[in-house]
Amino acid sequence: MEGDCLSCMKYLMFLFNFFIFLGGACLLGLGIWVIVDPTGFREIVAANPLLFTGAYIMLAMGAMLFLLGFLGCCGAIRENKCLLLFFFMFILLIFLAELSAAILAFVFRENLTREFFTKELKKHYQRNNDTDVFSSTWNSVMITFACCGVNGPEDFEAIPFLPYSSLEKTTPEACCQRELQSREGMFIDREACLTGVEKFQNRQGCYTVILNSFETYVYLAGALAIGVLAIELFAMVFAMCLFRGIQ
Repeated sequence: MEGDCLSCMKYLMFLFNFFIFLGGACLLGLGIWVIVDPTGFREIVAANPLLFTGAYIMLAMGAMLFLLGFLGCCGAIRENKCLLLFFFMFILLIFLAELSAAILAFVFRENLTREFFTKELKKHYQRNNDTDVFSSTWNSVMITFACCGVNGPEDFEAIPFLPYSSLEKTTPEACCQRELQSREGMFIDREACLTGVEKFQNRQGCYTVILNSFETYVYLAGALAIGVLAIELFAMVFAMCLFRGIQ
């Protein structure tokens, strides 16, 4: 009876570790996509140090879970006490790190609000000055997503003009409509846009556009993280039970 129980526990341990392996692979893939994605999300991440750090944490956690799931599967099938103990300690550290990251994300959630981005834009944006990383990043985001500012063109009313921007009234060039949404795309009517003709401007704010674009992915990442944490808890319990059951 004890042998059957141990055998059942071993295969359950293998199953949980297989799910950890898959969860790690998903987090790893999501982290890589966020960092190298060519559609513009990379620019948003780079504009905010908290998001930038979070993307790399997600990448590192995904890689560790991927490796850990593989080791856990091997430890369960081979009934190796050393591997199981190493697995338990390692997954406990990862669990605590993920929990800390979740708490920090909750504490600093105000850094992702519309008001925060509006304040940062008005403080640091220098219009078409592409030598400034912050301005260049915002211009790339606005061009890629066909949006303007955080809330709309009104965000730029208090931002000073560059000396050589004779046409600009309020709206920066990056808010002008283009035939193709990239820096190489031709303007539909650049002069009319810069002199304030609204039909040639992108009027919707980037905060709403980007939130709508990535809302599904945010919920998916959150659900995945909760699932991984739950699986890790079960895996730790089974690892200790299996460790104590092996002679």
